[in-house]
Amino acid sequence: MSIENINVLFVAGFGPVVRGDAASRDLYAELLGIPFKDENGYLHTTELPGVKQFALWPLSQAAESCFGRDNWQDDIPTPQGWIEFEVENIEAATAALKAEDYRLLVSTQEEPWGQTVTRLIEPNGLLVGITHTPWMRETA
Repeated sequence: MSIENINVLFVAGFGPVVRGDAASRDLYAELLGIPFKDENGYLHTTELPGVKQFALWPLSQAAESCFGRDNWQDDIPTPQGWIEFEVENIEAATAALKAEDYRLLVSTQEEPWGQTVTRLIEPNGLLVGITHTPWMRETA
């Protein structure tokens, strides 16, 4: 089944949701040599070929983005990872997801860094973002 009005342009980002970043930092940064920038514990990079952005997203920060607080909501499966799909039209894509009765955690929310996102948990527990990310479109 295909949902109308969702035209994915590219994968905007992907990575694990981490509960503590020391072990993850050791694996990804030290062992695999991924060159992260650290912004208040959010380790991310745009320097990894094949992905627009790869990041270790602390669970507390994912919860803040989804619920406005630093702890994950008990009635929603705790995500192990996240993926964001850049779409042609965030409003149309969000409306299509709502029409199909998906439970949206946030709907066309503007993040402090300028990205607009709609988030949901997919059936296997992955935190999915449908996004509009202006600076990524400039380089697409």
